Amino acid sequence: MSKFIWTDLDDQAVIAARALAMDSVQKVGNGHPGTAMSLAPMAYLLFQKWMRHDPANPKWQGRDRFVLSNGHSSITLYIQLFMSGYGLELDDLKSFRTWNSKTPGHPEFGHTEGVEATTGPLGTGLATAVGMAMDARYVRNLLDPKAPSGESVFDHKVWVIAGDGCLQEGVTSEASSLAGHQQLGNLVVLYDDNHISIEGDTAVSFTENVLERYESYGWNVSHVEMLESGEIDVVSLDQAIASAVSQSSKPTLIRVRNVIGWPAPNLRNTGKIHGSALGNDEVAATKELLGLDPNQTFEISPEVLTHTRQVSVRGRASHDEWQAGLSKWAESNPESAKLLERLTAREFPADWHQVLPRFEAGTSVATRKASGDTINAIAQVLPELWGGSADLGESNLTTIEHGGSFLPRSSTMSGAAEGGRIIHYGIREFAMACAMNGMALGGLTRPFAGTFLVFSDFMRGAVRLSALMDLPATYVWTHDSIGLGEDGPTHQPVEHLWALRAIPNLNVIRPADGNETATAWRIVLESGKPSGLCLSRQNLPIIDSPATSDASLVGRGAYVISESSKSPEVILLATGSEVSIALSAQKTLESSGVSTRVVSAPCLEWFDAQDPEYRESVLPSDVTARVSIEAGIAQGWWKYVGSAGRCISLEHFGASAGAEKLYTEFGITADAVVAAAQEILN
Repeated sequence: MSKFIWTDLDDQAVIAARALAMDSVQKVGNGHPGTAMSLAPMAYLLFQKWMRHDPANPKWQGRDRFVLSNGHSSITLYIQLFMSGYGLELDDLKSFRTWNSKTPGHPEFGHTEGVEATTGPLGTGLATAVGMAMDARYVRNLLDPKAPSGESVFDHKVWVIAGDGCLQEGVTSEASSLAGHQQLGNLVVLYDDNHISIEGDTAVSFTENVLERYESYGWNVSHVEMLESGEIDVVSLDQAIASAVSQSSKPTLIRVRNVIGWPAPNLRNTGKIHGSALGNDEVAATKELLGLDPNQTFEISPEVLTHTRQVSVRGRASHDEWQAGLSKWAESNPESAKLLERLTAREFPADWHQVLPRFEAGTSVATRKASGDTINAIAQVLPELWGGSADLGESNLTTIEHGGSFLPRSSTMSGAAEGGRIIHYGIREFAMACAMNGMALGGLTRPFAGTFLVFSDFMRGAVRLSALMDLPATYVWTHDSIGLGEDGPTHQPVEHLWALRAIPNLNVIRPADGNETATAWRIVLESGKPSGLCLSRQNLPIIDSPATSDASLVGRGAYVISESSKSPEVILLATGSEVSIALSAQKTLESSGVSTRVVSAPCLEWFDAQDPEYRESVLPSDVTARVSIEAGIAQGWWKYVGSAGRCISLEHFGASAGAEKLYTEFGITADAVVAAAQEILN
C-alpha cells in the first residue's frame, strides 16, 4: 500500500535539502553536490515515508537498514540524518569533510549515528547490503522460524541507493547475482540513473540494459521516468516502492531516471557538478530558482525542521509496537529469548571452548583440516556461527556438517533450508567478503568465509573494510604457501601474508599445528576482531608442547615454544608450517653446542600489541642472532630479526611440484636455517 501523503512542507524540506547540499560543499570547497541535489526527493521519501527507523535509538534491532552505496554523496545521508533527528545539527553540516567532524567525506560506520556501513569504494555498499539481507533471513529463521512471512519481529527491509558507478563495478554483478539466486525479498535497491560520472556522459562506457541484466538475475525490476523538468517523479517512485514491498519473493531494483544537479541552471547534467563545488554564482542562481534568498546559507525554517523531525515520533511509535511484539514473542519462545539476550550482549556460553578438538603429539594434520574440525565442534555450541566458501568448501573444509544449505524456501536442492548454516557463495570471492561484512554488521551472528589465500587478492577491498569497520569477520584462507604443491605459482601465495599484514586492524594468523589452530579460533571468536586464518593444505606434525593449546600464550601472538638449553645464543622465529622446520633446526644447533630458542609467531599483530616487557622476554635485545623462517617474502621480518639477522624466505614465485620438493629446491629447510644461524654467529 502506498504511503504517499505529500504536503507543501515536504516540498519545502526537499528544497532545503538541495540548498544544504550546495552550501555544505561550497563552504568546504570540495565534495559531490550534484547527486545530493538530484537525490534529495528520493532520500527524503525513504526516510520520511517508508523506512522503519527510530532516530532516538539508532541501534534498535527491529529497524530497517539503509545503505548509501554511492558513498561519495554522503551529504545526501547526512542531511536526512539531520532532518530526522539523529543528532546531527547545522554545525555538523557546516563542518562537512573537515577534521574531526561527524560528517566525513564518505559515510563511516561507528563514526556517525545512523550510518549503517562504511561505503567508500563504489559497489561495496550494495554488496554489503546483500549480506545484511542474508543475515536478516538467517537470524529470523534462527529465532522465529515458524512465523509467517512478514509477520516476525525479526523481519525488516534493507534499503540501498546506488548509482551508475556502483552498477559498473564487478562486485555488484557478483552480489546481485547471489541476491537473486537467494531470492532476498527484503532487499530494495533504488538505482540513481542520472547518466553522468566524472568523465561526463556515461554513454562513453556504460550502455547496457541494466533492468534486463537484473531481471536475468531473478530480481523484480521497474523504471520511474523523470518529469519533463528533470525532477524525480516522486509520485511514481512512491508507487514503485509500494509495489516492491508488497512482495517478498525477490529482491527489487527500481531504476529512477533524473538529472544530476537539478535545478542548477548552468551545471545540471554535467560532469562538473558531480565532484566539485558549484561556485558562488551558480549556488545563488540555483537558490533563486528554488525560491530561496541567495544571500542566505544553511537555511531551513523552524517549521520545516519541526515537520521533518516528526519522523522521530512515528519511529518511537513503531519501536514501541515492535517492542510489544518482541515481549509477546519472548513469552512464547523462552529459550530463543535467552539466546537473543546472549547474542545481543555478544557473549558466549560459559566454558564454550571446552568443545575445541585436541590433536595428539606424534600425529600430523593439515591446519585446514584442524580448522574444519574446530568449526564443526564450535557449531555445536554456537548457533550464531555460520559461513561458507567461494565454491571451495571441500578444500577449505568450511562446511558445517548437517548444517543445511542456506537457500530460499523454493529451492529443491537436497539439504536446502532458509535457516541453513552453509553458505554457497559460488565463485564470487569479492562479493562473499562484502556480504560477510554485511552479516557482521547485523550484530548478532558470527560469520566466516573461505577461499585460497592467493585469492585474497580478489577480496582485498572488502577485507580492508572489515578492518576499517572493526567487524567480527573471520576469513579462512587455506593453501597458505608453496606447500600446496602441484597447482603451481598461480595458486601459491608468496607476497600475500605481508600484503595482508599491511592492513591496519587486521589480525593475520598462521598457526603452527592443529592445536594452535583450534586455540586461534577461540581467540579470534572471543576477541570479535577482523581476522584471517592462514592454513596449510599439507599435513603438519602436531607439536609436543602444551603451549599450543594455551590461549594465554597463543594469544600473545609470539611465544617461546621450545626453550634453549641455556641462555639463548640464537633465536629462531617461525610461523605455520615452518615452525616444525625451526624445531628440527634447533635440535641440530643444540647438538653442536649452540643454545637455540624457538619462537612460534602465529600472529604478529597480537605480538605487537603486547607490552614492551613481554616482547623483550621473547626477543631479548641482547640476542641479535635471529633467523626468521616463513615460506613467503621476508618483507616485514626485518623488524623482528634486526640488521644482524637472517630471513629464510621466498623472494620469487613458486613452481609446480610436490611440497617437499619445492621446500628443498627453494632452500626452506632445517639445514638452511642452521647454516644461516651459524653464519650469523661466525
